[in-house]
Amino acid sequence: MNFLFAWRYFKSKKSTNAVNIIAYISIVAIMVGTIALILVLSVFNGFESLVKNLYSDFYADAKIAPASGKILQLNTAQLNFIKQDKQIADISFVVEEKALLKNGDNQTTVLVKGVDDKYSSVTNIANHIARGSYNVGVVNAPEIVVGAGIENAIGVYVGQESLELPTLYLPNKKALSFTNLNDAFHSYNVVPSGVFTVQQEFDNKYIFTNLAFMQFMLDMDSSQYSYAELKLIAKNDAEVKKISEQLQKKLGNNFIVQTRYEQNKSLYSIMQMEKWIIYGILSLILVVAAFNIIGSLTMLVLEKQKDVAILKAMGASDNAVKNIFISNGFILAFIGSGFGVVIATIICWLQIKFKLLKLNEGFVIDYYPVEMRIQDIILVIITVFLVSFIASYIPASKAGKQKLSLKS
Repeated sequence: MNFLFAWRYFKSKKSTNAVNIIAYISIVAIMVGTIALILVLSVFNGFESLVKNLYSDFYADAKIAPASGKILQLNTAQLNFIKQDKQIADISFVVEEKALLKNGDNQTTVLVKGVDDKYSSVTNIANHIARGSYNVGVVNAPEIVVGAGIENAIGVYVGQESLELPTLYLPNKKALSFTNLNDAFHSYNVVPSGVFTVQQEFDNKYIFTNLAFMQFMLDMDSSQYSYAELKLIAKNDAEVKKISEQLQKKLGNNFIVQTRYEQNKSLYSIMQMEKWIIYGILSLILVVAAFNIIGSLTMLVLEKQKDVAILKAMGASDNAVKNIFISNGFILAFIGSGFGVVIATIICWLQIKFKLLKLNEGFVIDYYPVEMRIQDIILVIITVFLVSFIASYIPASKAGKQKLSLKS
């Protein structure tokens, strides 16, 4: 009944056009706020999914690292337990160390990952080879797969013949003196076999070679690693988290088991924080709409004083009158948010289909990624109706408390 009265008041002719104009301005303000919120949240979702996909290609589902020190060593029982776990599809062992890669007068510091044959099935790095091939060589003939940034930094271009091979310098952990460079470092000439491009953070930092070569260069035995990376049989992130927690309990406190997102916790936390800060800032657009709603309903209350007096004479309570005008505010919110959701959906579809808005060159993709999520739309609608309720309550409560008379 409240909405029926409110709808009649919304549609009815007013004694002055200003009432209708302010009502339409309120609808437009709500619509603009709704569009802005949905579009910005959808773009953030798009970038979040893009980053997660890139990180999921570079990082495995889970990682087992030593709780202290830099060397992971699993005994036979622990190794058998991991390999026999039906929730673990594959395991790859990695030795990682900082190194210097030099080519003539060019040099740069890198993170070298010595990986075994299982690594390409645990991660998707092999799918990101831009030139050459994913080939890490063998212990006495090491080859390297370098990031595109490193390739440019040291001037080694895969596929082009070179008179001299780049040299990889790794720390000699048995060195007696670090003042003598020949004694402080082990060096070995390596053959560049491929170039990968994932994203700038990885492309400028990592190179890959074979596990046995890294163990040889760092004076490690064949059972010593930096960490192990796991591919899990899981349908979603929640299952990955659950399996990792179970594995942590079984391995004990001497090991740390982390999911892909736990390894990059700060990055994902910042992304979420940025998203909600922008959401809060853009919600201020709805505050502007709220002032319009207050003005619109205040004028409507003045316009409908006689109607209110008649309703009260017929026995309507103060709350009933108040609810009619609050319902009128909800009608403004419903129309504005409804148009906003439809328009935002059309804009997102156009961006997904035709990629209208472009990004600067050099990024992973050349257009703004967009991903609409139903929970974001629900959140925006709830926000719109909450702001509308607060804005409507002030003039509506005054309307309910007014003492009016039908006498002229």
